[in-house]
Amino acid sequence: MPSLIPGYEYDIFISYRQKDNKGGRQGAPSFGATQSREAGWVSEFVEALKNELESTFKEEISIYFDINPHDGLLETHDVDASLKEKLKCLVFIPVLSRTYCDPKSFAWKNEFEAFSEQASKDQLGLKVKLPNGNIATRVLPVRIHDLDLGDIKLCESIIGGVLRDIEFIYKSEGVNRPLRSSEDKPYENLNNTFYRDQINKTALAIKEIILGLKGEPDMSVEKSTELRDQEREFYDVRKPARSPKKKLLIGAGILAVLIIAALFLWPGLTGRNNLKRLIAKDGRIPIAVMPFQNMTNDTIWNVWQDGIQGILINNLSNSGELKVRQLETITNMLKSKGLTDYASLTPSVAGLISKKLETSVYIQGSIKQSGNTMRLNAQLINTKTGEAFKSFQIEGTADSILPVIDSLSVKIQEFLLISVMKKELGFDIENNEKYISGTSSSEAFRYYMYGAKAFRNGDMSTQREWLLKAIAIDSNFVAAIHDICYAYANDNNNKQARQWCLKAYQKRDILNMFQRLEIDRTYADFFETPNESLKYLRQMKEYDDLTSNYLMTGVEYFALEQYEKAIPEFEKVLEMDFKLYSGPWWSSDYDWLVWAYYKTGQYKKVKKLLKESEKYYPDDTQLTWQKAVISLAEGDTLSANRQIKKYTSLLKENSASEAVIANGIAAIYWESGFLEKAEEYDRKALSLEPDNPGWMNILAYLLIDKDRNIKEGLELIDKALELRPDRVGYLDTKGWGLYKQGKYEEALKLLEKLDSLKTKYNHTLYLHLEAARKAVAGQK
Repeated sequence: MPSLIPGYEYDIFISYRQKDNKGGRQGAPSFGATQSREAGWVSEFVEALKNELESTFKEEISIYFDINPHDGLLETHDVDASLKEKLKCLVFIPVLSRTYCDPKSFAWKNEFEAFSEQASKDQLGLKVKLPNGNIATRVLPVRIHDLDLGDIKLCESIIGGVLRDIEFIYKSEGVNRPLRSSEDKPYENLNNTFYRDQINKTALAIKEIILGLKGEPDMSVEKSTELRDQEREFYDVRKPARSPKKKLLIGAGILAVLIIAALFLWPGLTGRNNLKRLIAKDGRIPIAVMPFQNMTNDTIWNVWQDGIQGILINNLSNSGELKVRQLETITNMLKSKGLTDYASLTPSVAGLISKKLETSVYIQGSIKQSGNTMRLNAQLINTKTGEAFKSFQIEGTADSILPVIDSLSVKIQEFLLISVMKKELGFDIENNEKYISGTSSSEAFRYYMYGAKAFRNGDMSTQREWLLKAIAIDSNFVAAIHDICYAYANDNNNKQARQWCLKAYQKRDILNMFQRLEIDRTYADFFETPNESLKYLRQMKEYDDLTSNYLMTGVEYFALEQYEKAIPEFEKVLEMDFKLYSGPWWSSDYDWLVWAYYKTGQYKKVKKLLKESEKYYPDDTQLTWQKAVISLAEGDTLSANRQIKKYTSLLKENSASEAVIANGIAAIYWESGFLEKAEEYDRKALSLEPDNPGWMNILAYLLIDKDRNIKEGLELIDKALELRPDRVGYLDTKGWGLYKQGKYEEALKLLEKLDSLKTKYNHTLYLHLEAARKAVAGQK
């Protein structure tokens, strides 16, 4: 069967390693026959994809899939000359696995490399402009395992860009395997993906590429879904307590997530026309749809002036978030004004009618035609100001007017729904399009906003659940992928955080320049050093003067213990807060600067800042904790005891356990230099929960680091490691204990091993490792 485009042998070429298709039948493929029960993963994938393509394309799609084994063939072996002809295809699908990324394998060298080189030189080129304006390559990877970073870079070196793939991966605790068409426990998949959905995404991606190659628009319509009752009930839950010490104990990674909402917002709601102001008291946007003007010079389109108007009214009326004036009302209003010729329906006249109808937004549009191509233009106009704040343009063939109208109504509805949700969920952040990696799905965005709401409430687990739902709907929703990376980091799960960071990094090519810098900075946060992160932050500052850029810069300096450099960054954050919002954005903007002043011994500034913070956050747990520390540091035990009492009360209100309270008080004494009291409360925390390895580690580190009882500290950390042998912090405590005992070589060996296994830069580990190296060098 020839390709859809003349001069090509096949539409799709499937490339894979035979190792990933064990159990499949030997011999030539036969797509008309039913696969045997022993069919391998790739064979089953091809059959499922073929069935999906039949319902996606009107035409027959030709696929080349050779199930004959080629594993083990090296570059010195002869390759069937006909394979070069078969590689003349529109879309190349490599099934990426741990074994596929092998430059010596047949599939890699004679298929993947060969196609990329061949496609780069043919008439279509390797890269294609999709109907939505994005750029993609004709290589559409399907991934069935998480890949090492080296393998990802290897793939990217062949295609000349960031690897964008469709994942068929099932992940749960200790499991990473290809996703099956029928899973025993589908909801335990951490990726929250379903085989059938991924097959559908693959077919739609193929369609996008082929339409792009043919230069045709995509006329498909994405339907939105209504909000479920359980999602509405989510916001009736009372705000849970904030973890009292989390921001200071976790480190730099947690602060990056605090600015995600300011970096990744919905695209298009920009400019001075804040849509939230267009929402009526009942929570809906009142809107009027005017007749579309026929600008084709062909009277056959006159009937569609009212026709498009009527269909848009009907479609938009299905949304509970919009209050749409009905056709009869608008028609009667136009007749009363003597407007039967829509050519005289100017924006000023339409605006007057819209005011009479008491709507805040009206839609005015036109019909244009060039050959067999028909185009609908529509504008959303602010009734009060008369300013157009959003334009839409949809193209199609003259004989496909109905799908074009449906597509236009979906785009308008999706756009307007977001503003309603933002007000409903209480987000008051100014919108700016260049910081967005958006989604075309209002449902995905709705889930994303729920995740942001959960984060603000301190509920990281719920945040992850909502973000996974958003990603399941739109796998290219980079904002959600980016946020879930830090959601895992905030839960001390750096392994998962790194995996999601890589997912976001692989989709850099669909982002604008600022967004790429943010993803690069996140990548540096998890895979490189704070110095690399600072490099990207400097570039981001040059791009725009955002509060969040200064906050993150200060956090990176703080992580490096360069407090003097952190101070001006945090000072700039508060300065901009008062300039932009007439007050602090939230308590973190105070406590980071307070702590930087404290670390540099600037107690007067600390006290002044804490007093100012009381105007906005009189009962903030973290700031109360800091007040206790500074009072003790200055010798004011009376004030310190009052603050400790208040701090304890606040924790109890937030249902904190007695052990958590004891640990928090111990940290107050530790930071202010009262080590005996710190040890007393750390021992109390451990006595309350004697099997808690976290309390063991905290007490052990105090005993070791402060030379109070190194032997006991090592005994405690050994007990903790028996319970959690893989915890980086625990192993670092042991390595530091060995160093303190003078066992430098043993300490160095452990710390170097730990450094090679760490999932994120750890400055304390770096300092311990450097100390061990110097000690060993000094013995030689």
